[in-house]
Amino acid sequence: MPLDDSRRVSVLLGVLFGVAGMGSSSASVALAQIGAEFDVGVGVATWTISLYVLMLGVTTALHGRISDLVGIRLPLLVGVTLMIGGALVAAVAPSFGVLLVGRFVQGAGAAAVPTLGVAIVSGRYAGAVRDLALGRLAGMAAAVSCLGPLVGGLVEAAFGWRAVLALPVLSLLIVPFLWRAMTREGSGDRLDLPGALLVTATAGGLVLLVQSPSSGPAVAVAGLVLLLLGAPLVVRRVGRRPNGFLPRDVIRNGTVVRSSLAAAAVPAAWFAHLIAVPAVMVHQGWEPWQVGLLLVPSAVLATLMPRFAGRLLQRHGGARSVAVAAVAASTALVVAAVGAEIVAPALLVVAVALVTVAFGLGQPALNTSVGAAVHADVRGVALGIATLTFLVGGSVGSALVGGLGSAVSIPLSLIVLAALPLLGLFALLPELRRGDEREVAPTV
Repeated sequence: MPLDDSRRVSVLLGVLFGVAGMGSSSASVALAQIGAEFDVGVGVATWTISLYVLMLGVTTALHGRISDLVGIRLPLLVGVTLMIGGALVAAVAPSFGVLLVGRFVQGAGAAAVPTLGVAIVSGRYAGAVRDLALGRLAGMAAAVSCLGPLVGGLVEAAFGWRAVLALPVLSLLIVPFLWRAMTREGSGDRLDLPGALLVTATAGGLVLLVQSPSSGPAVAVAGLVLLLLGAPLVVRRVGRRPNGFLPRDVIRNGTVVRSSLAAAAVPAAWFAHLIAVPAVMVHQGWEPWQVGLLLVPSAVLATLMPRFAGRLLQRHGGARSVAVAAVAASTALVVAAVGAEIVAPALLVVAVALVTVAFGLGQPALNTSVGAAVHADVRGVALGIATLTFLVGGSVGSALVGGLGSAVSIPLSLIVLAALPLLGLFALLPELRRGDEREVAPTV
């Protein structure tokens, strides 16, 4: 395909991904207003973000697997429809419970966008063109998401917080221009629904457990039960159905597993910033739109990331690029913790800029590694599993700041979270060593 087609498609997919991400970034500046409306604390109001990101994460593999079976067009259209419908339910919700139901549906639908967007690019292009397109997609997504707090703040000031939650309706303007890029061919196999439900429940248990400090012991018990029961059942299901929802060849692929675990720290840092920065500054008396202005430099930086990310991927490969992203994410969290402790807006700007670099590099690096490591027949589900791990990391980040931040302090929660990228680097060591071996092999 010509390069100008890859530019148009990747930019449109990035904007669509950004609008889906805006479902969390724009809502983050309205948490105080939502809490006041329904008489709940900010820690509980954070469920507005955490539940959305949770469903955004745990249903990505489902959309990816369905796309392997029936093609991309139908799952993407269904996903966007659910995203818009859930957003409208949340926007008109008469109670906090109904709002959470809307956000649940919205996140489940929005999950189709990152997974299938990456699948479109990975299946449509190859080589340097694909790497640049993946970088451009991630850069545009990060840029639009960074503008979410500013857009959300301006909309909240003019029309109230309910209008902020309705912003994903804007995706209707984008989908028609992507119609021809959506494939309709699939394998025609049947979906392993029990496997999909087990994976969703297990991932949900992890996030419930992390969120529990601000939500009480009942949530902690529910999360622990789901996690302890779900994990062995998932393993058993994979043993019985090696070609089911989680294909054995995919989850036994070391590159897929290690790259996904290492990259998961990047969205954890990203969504943690989306919770922490508005919470700190609104507490200091800033208006939501003023908080949004803090993130504008990062939106500009995100638009410059694709070319840098593409060059780094071509030169150093996916594993080393993921490692660079993890280091940037950890550094960003430490800087943000200091900025939140002393309430220094300049440090918070630097922190968000660093995590924008991490996100703009980490996602295309993950997709490049995973896409090249598996057969085309399971690429959709492999990318879905990678994106599941990636976005569950995001839900853990937002839940940890919302839960531990409310129970202890936001700076401490950011410091705790800064350890995750370092653990990710440890998981990635075999891939990094293999890269070194490939480099020296021709001279031996």
